[in-house]
Amino acid sequence: MSSSDIFIGETIGTAILILLGGGVCAAVTLKASKARNAGWLAITFGWGFAVLSAVYISAPLSGAHLNPAVTLALAIKSGEWSNVPTYFAGQLLGAMIGATLVWVAYYGQFHAHLTDKEIVGGPGAQATAAKAVEAQEKGAGPVLGIFSTGPEIRQAVQNLATEIIGTVVLILAVLTQGLNDKGNGLGVLGGLITALVVVSIGLSLGGPTGYAINPARDLGPRIVHALLPLPNKGGSDWSYAWIPVVGPLIGGAIGAGIYNLAFA
Repeated sequence: MSSSDIFIGETIGTAILILLGGGVCAAVTLKASKARNAGWLAITFGWGFAVLSAVYISAPLSGAHLNPAVTLALAIKSGEWSNVPTYFAGQLLGAMIGATLVWVAYYGQFHAHLTDKEIVGGPGAQATAAKAVEAQEKGAGPVLGIFSTGPEIRQAVQNLATEIIGTVVLILAVLTQGLNDKGNGLGVLGGLITALVVVSIGLSLGGPTGYAINPARDLGPRIVHALLPLPNKGGSDWSYAWIPVVGPLIGGAIGAGIYNLAFA
């Protein structure tokens, strides 16, 4: 795979991943969406299908890493580091493009949601809604969850551990079952297995933090949230942003280490 193929493949694949994954979060969250309040099952399966779609689209070009933690783990496994920066760059750019496309696709719903007094508070809002807004974590706006993850209980050590544990599970699945014949990315059957594992992680481990398990998936859309002209959007919660970046990278390294010790 050439550097240009890797960059293009990771950009397209990660954009598809975030478009469909962020799209299901928008569908469940936003006012005037037909899928509003569809719940956690819709989100977890939506993200799983997003992984499946993104892998199958991008695998012929880049091997469909789509996640800096996966790229790091494969580099540790193989000892090949030369393309790591190219993978990282494509993944971050793709995540930003995908998040922007979610905003375009749900433009009217974003506006309706963020100008509704029952959502953002203000004069005339019901007391219960106002209290719900006040109870939100400091610095996190009312639609940030469409773009990035956040904890239900803000406890840095636990939040970091949750992201590490979830990512270790993902990496072990990728390295033991997911790789193509060349071992440099996800294969056809491996993409399906990985997507199902992502659903499992979401259902079992997603409750505490929203399961980023992917630094680009969280950081790229968080940057887009900070830049987009969304009314009453609130903060991008940068005080938490390091956890869904550092946690998955640590998890990726640990997962690769376990694989090298136990399976290689």
